[in-house]
Amino acid sequence: MTDKLNLKRPQTTVVLAMTADGKISDVGRHHATFGTAVDKAHLEHQVAISDAVLFGNSTLKSEKSAFLIKNNELITEREAQNQPKQPIQIICSGTGVIDPQWRFFQQPISRWLLTTKQGANTWNNQPGFEKILVCETPTGNIDFTQALTEMAKAGIEKLGVLGGGKLVASLIAENLIDKLWLTVCPLIFGGENAPTPVDGKGFSNKLAPRLKLLETRIVGDEIFLHYKVERN
Repeated sequence: MTDKLNLKRPQTTVVLAMTADGKISDVGRHHATFGTAVDKAHLEHQVAISDAVLFGNSTLKSEKSAFLIKNNELITEREAQNQPKQPIQIICSGTGVIDPQWRFFQQPISRWLLTTKQGANTWNNQPGFEKILVCETPTGNIDFTQALTEMAKAGIEKLGVLGGGKLVASLIAENLIDKLWLTVCPLIFGGENAPTPVDGKGFSNKLAPRLKLLETRIVGDEIFLHYKVERN
């Protein structure tokens, strides 16, 4: 992992619900709503305190919708701080292949696309996104370090990361995640190919990020775990 400690970027928090065996979806990667109303309220609060939320194209494909703040108190708090009712919704997609017919594009939100030059060409002269961030490495992948730097320049100070596992893995590999909120839900999906909070190639024991537990809450049969990523 590279050192990003001196990078001017938003504070990043991963917010995910997972099964007791660490899966965020079933083996078919179907849309799976398995958290309780308490977990949904927790997610809504985390979204409400963010300037923007970032999620991968696969996550959007399963939902076809942004996660909107509906709690009037949370909306009022945002407006009192001169923030829009909803945070910026940023889709991460290298190819930019996203169905413009999804409900996401009809919702009253500010939509951004984080992509490569290829993905930007996909949306050339097409409506749908207020802003397209083209951040590309020499190998043609998304440059997340550049992306978070550009977000900071645009005034984003708090960024919620809502999945999926490949996106989270990419950010962790670049040492770009500060905190995690993981909700452990009382069910088991199993399946060696079912997605987890952190997919990708994985880390060796020597290079695996270490976490510090900040808070634990138990509500009913769900456990809410708040971690901070330790910096060496």
